[in-house]
Amino acid sequence: MGHVPELIIDLALILGAAAVMTIIFKMLRQPVVLGYIIAGVIVGPYFNFFPTVVESDGIKTWAEIGVIFLLFGLGLEFSFKKLLKVGSVAVITSLMGVGMTFLIGYNVGVILGWNMMDSLFMGGILSIASTTIIFRAFDELGVKSQKFAGIVLGALIIEDLVAVVLMVILSTVSISRSFEGMEMIYSIIKLVFFLVLWFVSGIFFLPTLFKTLKKYLNDETLLVLSLALCFLMVVLSSQAGFSPALGAFIMGSILAETPKVEKIEHLVQSVKDLFGAIFFVSVGMLLNPDMLIEYALPIGISTLVLLFGKPIFATIGALFAGQPIKVAVQTGMSLSQIGEFSFIIATLGVTLNVTSDFLYPVAVAVSVITTFTTPYMIGFSGKMSDWVTLKMPEKWKNRLYKYSLGTQQVTEASDWKKLIRFYVINTIIFSVVIISIILLANQFLAPFFEASKWKNLFIVSLTLLMIAPFLYALAFRRGPSQTYANIWLKPLYRGPLLALIISRIALAIFFVGFVFAKYYSPWAALIGVIAATLLFITQRHRIKQFYGKIESRFLLNLHDRERTQEELQKTKNVLAPWDSHLTTFTLEARSPIIGLPLGTMKLRETYGINIVIIERGGLTINIPRQEDVLYPNDVISVIGTDEQLSSFKDYITVTESKEEAKVDVASLVGLHSFSIPIDSHLIGQTIRHSKMREMCKGIVVGLERDEKRIVNPDPDIAFQAEDVIWIVGLNKRIQVYLKDILKN
Repeated sequence: MGHVPELIIDLALILGAAAVMTIIFKMLRQPVVLGYIIAGVIVGPYFNFFPTVVESDGIKTWAEIGVIFLLFGLGLEFSFKKLLKVGSVAVITSLMGVGMTFLIGYNVGVILGWNMMDSLFMGGILSIASTTIIFRAFDELGVKSQKFAGIVLGALIIEDLVAVVLMVILSTVSISRSFEGMEMIYSIIKLVFFLVLWFVSGIFFLPTLFKTLKKYLNDETLLVLSLALCFLMVVLSSQAGFSPALGAFIMGSILAETPKVEKIEHLVQSVKDLFGAIFFVSVGMLLNPDMLIEYALPIGISTLVLLFGKPIFATIGALFAGQPIKVAVQTGMSLSQIGEFSFIIATLGVTLNVTSDFLYPVAVAVSVITTFTTPYMIGFSGKMSDWVTLKMPEKWKNRLYKYSLGTQQVTEASDWKKLIRFYVINTIIFSVVIISIILLANQFLAPFFEASKWKNLFIVSLTLLMIAPFLYALAFRRGPSQTYANIWLKPLYRGPLLALIISRIALAIFFVGFVFAKYYSPWAALIGVIAATLLFITQRHRIKQFYGKIESRFLLNLHDRERTQEELQKTKNVLAPWDSHLTTFTLEARSPIIGLPLGTMKLRETYGINIVIIERGGLTINIPRQEDVLYPNDVISVIGTDEQLSSFKDYITVTESKEEAKVDVASLVGLHSFSIPIDSHLIGQTIRHSKMREMCKGIVVGLERDEKRIVNPDPDIAFQAEDVIWIVGLNKRIQVYLKDILKN
């Protein structure tokens, strides 16, 4: 009989325990991650009732691969363009929650007598909420469509980026064992440099690569190519002095901008789940039950920080960003746990050998506790916000309400701010590209021309040729022409504008001088700069045309995914809500929506439809509420488009479908539209506070504003003059309501 390596036996043990715990936790409707951790405890060295893992070093290697796949998956969901779209509310909420929680976590360690490194890592561990756990809780509770959920998801994007920065900072501090300002600034500048370089080069090359290889990219090839790119970036990240996990995250976020991202996510999912399971089991293997008892105090304090401290700070951040009390409280209470990034930060401390043995088990224990409490915190947040509103002094509530209204007014940035922002981004991007080309040319061209007596001339000439289009963009790219013209027409801003233009040209000349100075004497470099500048001026139009081609290719790739999605949307011929109509369905006993309250089914979010009438024997329920429950043989009248109603019909498996013209009860309900007059009392009120639903016995299903159509608008959207509102409800009630609106 052949000998089976210990590593294979250990993997069999790990995956077997993980499989059993997965099934158990699925049956208990609990997060599978917790099952993996408990499986790790069972097969770990501190639990001797079952066989234990022998090759722990080999398992650590597999766990490191698990971290890479975990971060790669998070990167695929991240997207830098999502980051740019995140509103100021999410940014302020996230930074307030993370910053204050980090400080409290650090001070908890100091008060408990821990050393600086343990305290710093504890602050980092407690500050980052778990995207995976929150997503799962939102799905189960059916709240993803609510306003606070959108803010939370935006805040999680910011927290993911903050976690990446934290990993870099903690790694730097771990090496120096101290806070050195210049070294910290250098690390952050280095991180920004490589982020810009990797993102720009990735967007420029990868979509083009996918298009070129399109006919060869079946599932197998795409999977292998994606993983190859992931591990290539892992190697580059390690070579640049960052953690491998950072490289995986960056490559995932770059691929997130390509049209292939959904396919890649699907293909990688199984591999990510496998190695992720090994990682979380390895987390559990490091969990010493005796140590949990010994460090029950810091575990309890850290849990309280997450259950009370971070929700309070995140709530304050949301209030400061102008959100209503209810939304702010719900947002804060949703961010009350830690998860995957906290494990990775704790693992970083263990890998660097800078944290004490107890810190890792403490982090795991706190994560387990807060994972269990998360659904309850989110579910209880509505009642908590009502309690806070009830107990808050009326004066405070009025001030917060006025402040919220004031901050929600849309204000355009001045032309000067727009131009400054453009110049800063322009300078950073092209400086990074130019510096990268100079460094790469010195690294790879020098050996190639080593034997030539014209070595320096060849290197300088080729380097200048490669950076010429980017020098043009750095020095002369103006940005939005109308914005530029508006500023130039204001005499007050002409001086600063000229100073900006001159500074950019001077920076471009500096880069040219740097190239010459590296290979020639100062006087020779000066002559070279003058000659290169004159040549640049004479060939400016050709260089501009060449740069235009580069920019067009980059922008084409950058927006390739959105363009593909728009084309797909057109091919599906998705109808607007104004093409909706009423259809009735008779529910069978085996229908999956029987016995469920309407509010838990997420029919509006999933299928885009609204149930407007429930007919049950002699009882007719018009515009049912979220708590109303559906029963067998109910006849429901549903409004939606042909495609939406067809999908809904397939889902509920009905026995009969009839159009509205054939059903008498449906004639009671109709789809109406009206425009809000400029002097209406509705202006400034939200859909929720206008009481339109109660007065019309109807549901607002559409809103037209500035030639844009909003399907199923958020209840917290405020009405504006000349908005066109589309509402479905009882015909008579709506007609009476519209008469009152037009009168007022």
